[in-house]
Amino acid sequence: MVSDGLSAMNADYSNNAFRLRRVELGDRSFLGNNIAFPPDARAGENCLLATKVRVPIGGPVRRDVGLLGSPAFEIPRSVRRDRAFPELEEPGLRSRRLHAKNRHNTVTALIFLATGLVDGYVGALILAFAFELYPTIGSMVIAVAGLAALLFGIGFQIFLERAVTGFRALRPRFCPILDLTFWRHERFWKLSRGGYLALFNGTPMKSLLWRALGVHIGRRVFDDGCAMPEKTLVTIGDDVTLNAGCTIQAHSLEDGVFKSDHIVVGAGVTVAPFAFVHYGVAVGDGTVVDTDAFLMKGTETAARSVWSGNPATER
Repeated sequence: MVSDGLSAMNADYSNNAFRLRRVELGDRSFLGNNIAFPPDARAGENCLLATKVRVPIGGPVRRDVGLLGSPAFEIPRSVRRDRAFPELEEPGLRSRRLHAKNRHNTVTALIFLATGLVDGYVGALILAFAFELYPTIGSMVIAVAGLAALLFGIGFQIFLERAVTGFRALRPRFCPILDLTFWRHERFWKLSRGGYLALFNGTPMKSLLWRALGVHIGRRVFDDGCAMPEKTLVTIGDDVTLNAGCTIQAHSLEDGVFKSDHIVVGAGVTVAPFAFVHYGVAVGDGTVVDTDAFLMKGTETAARSVWSGNPATER
């Protein structure tokens, strides 16, 4: 099972050549977010590789363990909480659930295609109307139509993302990925096409868009490119700085169990580039989460503290 952000590093480069190599992932393994997996990885079968782990390339081949941090150290392969669904071991149940999930995914795909067609059709209709008026009004109508199509596209995507959750806030969850509860959350992800958000990085408009998408966000927040999959589970205080490439992720999927919880970012916090804040975290006022740090699930930081490293610790 592979989470977002896996990079299979199968190409080596020198100043005058390159070579391609095999990258092999072990059976029955779980890979968290933002992992760079090299050809010389010493991680074999049945390994849990935690988010942002630096995969070891030296020492013995690790099997039946978890690996966390940079540099990596061993942790338990699984915990008792993640084995809380013994009913899934019933003969034939997993197969039936997979077939049901495929049907659910098919409906999601059809909704995705239909909404994309609606978005494209309305945008094309606006531009066609503008070209009809062009001989009479001139080039200004093309500019106005382009802006109108852009605003409709953004507004439609915001409406769709809120509509798929019934215009209600998400709730913390704990369930297996073969449960309907997760499938509905997964549909929310698939219909959260947030590429337009990058157009407004570093501008005051970004906070307005976050607020429209359900983030509880304060005043004077500077966002230069933060990712927030579960917007309505996130609260951000006043005067917060969110740097490019940082992630505030209110969920985890280790070992096929979906877990989500609230994240609270206090006033005056700085989340540095490529830092990762996990679910259930409370970041105290004035805290600095350093570059590339991984603030693990359930962490509570003291006010005006500095956290760095992977996993992040107070400095």
